[in-house]
Amino acid sequence: MEMKKRINLELRNRAPEKVTELVLDNCRSSNGEIEGLNDSFKELEFLSMANVELTSLAKLPTLSKLRKLELSDNIISGGLEVLAERCPNLTYLNLSGNKIKDLGTVEALQNLKNLKSLDLFNCEITNLEDYRDSIFELLQQITYLDGFDQEDNEAPDSEDDDDEEGDEDDDDEDEDEAGPPGEYEEEDDEDDGGSDLGEGEEEEEVGLSYLMKEEIQDEDDDDDYVEEGGDEEEEEGIRGEKRKRDPEDEGEEEDD
Repeated sequence: MEMKKRINLELRNRAPEKVTELVLDNCRSSNGEIEGLNDSFKELEFLSMANVELTSLAKLPTLSKLRKLELSDNIISGGLEVLAERCPNLTYLNLSGNKIKDLGTVEALQNLKNLKSLDLFNCEITNLEDYRDSIFELLQQITYLDGFDQEDNEAPDSEDDDDEEGDEDDDDEDEDEAGPPGEYEEEDDEDDGGSDLGEGEEEEEVGLSYLMKEEIQDEDDDDDYVEEGGDEEEEEGIRGEKRKRDPEDEGEEEDD
């Protein structure tokens, strides 16, 4: 598959200026040069062109935000000065498996001031005597060569670094929010417990007082109703007795 077609496939319906990662591994370059990659990829941070039979970087566009460039297993033998001109912010460069033979070719990377990791594994240059010491002396800005630093400590995986930094940031934020452990937790628990208990008791007392008041009011209402009813009945009884007695009294008066 040609590189240009592969780029179009990778883009699909996305605009080039919004792409941050582009992988073109195992496709074929046009006459050993880059085809289809242009300056419109302004936000590109990661570009991989492994095993694409690339012989030259002459057509590499300006990618000012590019940080990682994978060029392993190609046929590149020189012309590395283009990288400093068009990708000045590179921090990682993989040239393993290319045709790089001498220190003069690598010297062009001195102008990549941000370069931290360089991979030349399986290049002929690795057969030179004192290869590692010579590269570290030539490119003093790099920390890792072929995956190891000058003390033979292995380079950490970039993704793991990001995860660890993210975890540390999260831990710091948690500590800032929670404060020093063990100082305030017990006080908060005591305060919460006391406040909950007090509120519960107050609510219970208020509830009981309210119920008692309601019951007393109901009793008073019942008593008033009974008393009122009793008075009416007594009055009616008295009136009835008076009505019964009146004719008799009249009859007695007539006899007299």
